Amino acid sequence: MRDFHLPGRSPVYATNGMVATSHPLAAVEAVQALRDGGNAVDAAIAGAVLLGLCEPQMTGIGGDMFALVKPAGSNEVIALNASGRAPAATDPDALRAEGLNKIAPGHPASVTIPGAIDGFCKLSERFGRLGLERCFAPSIRYFETGVPIAPRVAADIAQTPETFNNAAIRHYTKDGRAYGTGDIFALPAQAELLKRIAIEGRDAFYTGEAADDMLAALRAAGGVHTAEDFAATEATWGTPISAAYRGRDILEHPPNGQGAIALLIARILAEFDLGSLDPNGVQRLHLEAEATKLAYDARNRFLADPEHMTALDRLTAPETARKLADLIDPARAIAKVAPLTEAVHRDTILITAIDRDGMAISLIYSIFATFGAGLASDRFGILLHNRGSGFNVTPGHPNEAGPNKRPMHTIIPGMSGRSGRIDMAFGVMGGQYQACGHAHLISNMVDFGMDPQEAIDAPRAFADPISGKLQIERGVSDGVRAGLAEMGHPVSDPPSAIGGAQAILIDHTRGVLIGGSDPRKDGCALGY
Repeated sequence: MRDFHLPGRSPVYATNGMVATSHPLAAVEAVQALRDGGNAVDAAIAGAVLLGLCEPQMTGIGGDMFALVKPAGSNEVIALNASGRAPAATDPDALRAEGLNKIAPGHPASVTIPGAIDGFCKLSERFGRLGLERCFAPSIRYFETGVPIAPRVAADIAQTPETFNNAAIRHYTKDGRAYGTGDIFALPAQAELLKRIAIEGRDAFYTGEAADDMLAALRAAGGVHTAEDFAATEATWGTPISAAYRGRDILEHPPNGQGAIALLIARILAEFDLGSLDPNGVQRLHLEAEATKLAYDARNRFLADPEHMTALDRLTAPETARKLADLIDPARAIAKVAPLTEAVHRDTILITAIDRDGMAISLIYSIFATFGAGLASDRFGILLHNRGSGFNVTPGHPNEAGPNKRPMHTIIPGMSGRSGRIDMAFGVMGGQYQACGHAHLISNMVDFGMDPQEAIDAPRAFADPISGKLQIERGVSDGVRAGLAEMGHPVSDPPSAIGGAQAILIDHTRGVLIGGSDPRKDGCALGY
């Protein structure tokens, strides 16, 4: 239990329904959808689409989406992959001929076809009660009139990306300057497009004027995208992957997201007695950092479009986790992971909602980098994501950029349960951090008995695979930071707070929902 003498948040308790997300306006409108007779899927759609205005640097209709859905009256969980594909004309040899060793935001190849809108349409058609017109209504109103920029959003958008095209400058800045806290931000042209989608469905986005608008921006940037690429976009249903962690089942979305890596980290950590350690101490953070480094090395080797990867069984096998755990020195950081793992490996906004009938959803929706690719369409101001940056250009690699392929994604929704019964929908935002974040959140609850809000509030550290640094939030003591440095970890401050999480736990015994929302963001958990 938190110390009420100190600043903080208590978990939110309710019985009829609950939503947790990263902006209060989205949380309010999602709960209102529940109160108006909608279910958890309706609430998630209502909140998520609005987040494209409230947090435009994070998400929008030009992005991708993944979801896990547990229907009412069932413990079956269904996965929806609404990530788009690379254009059919993508040529990795041509990218290499440009001298590229990676696909940076702003490069036309960084833009895969946005998949989120088809995903929202499929979710609503299969599971929703209210229909898209009602679910989109709050967003249409706010997109027309605007919302005040929240403090965390203002901090995130303080610098206008150099990759912005002229349309992005016009739609997403205030006369070329970043919007500040309290400034009113609106996207009235997108309100018009949302009205069309609500009535006409996905074709209002993937064909006709909207598709032409996006194609014009992409062609001006040198893209090889075509009308056929947009028209062919389709979200796909699937089955989650899972692993046990000390009696709790963790369910993750299958690749091309990195959910398999969250399971791998959890399985590596299960080889150690974390519960006997200080949750914010040197040894716990060291083991988590080492497990993260080993698992992300596996991610970078194998994770890809499921149609192009063959290593999923190996990534999720308990023996793989045991072999990797054996490589961890409890007293010293591994300097270079890849050489050690050669023998073992041979051969990425979130809203969660639960309704009174027990339907649960974890939905994550993103444009990847801050403001995505920085390319907006002229007419509707659709900001295009840069998920193609998740590809590499290594010949023969399963995640090599290629025609009609889905790139490796960082974004992952999550659920968990016990004895085959789902009892939590959750997720952790934060780009590369997300797989580590899932394992950290579950460990906080299972190993240290934290409630959802405590588990979210707890300080974070992350062995960042890009910088090679162990990023540590200020909530970790100076003594622990020094101890980790002595063990060989290159300790650094993160550029901002690490990630952002949302979770709703179901207390089946008492019939109570318990929600937590990350104070690193501006949002909240709300129930009724």
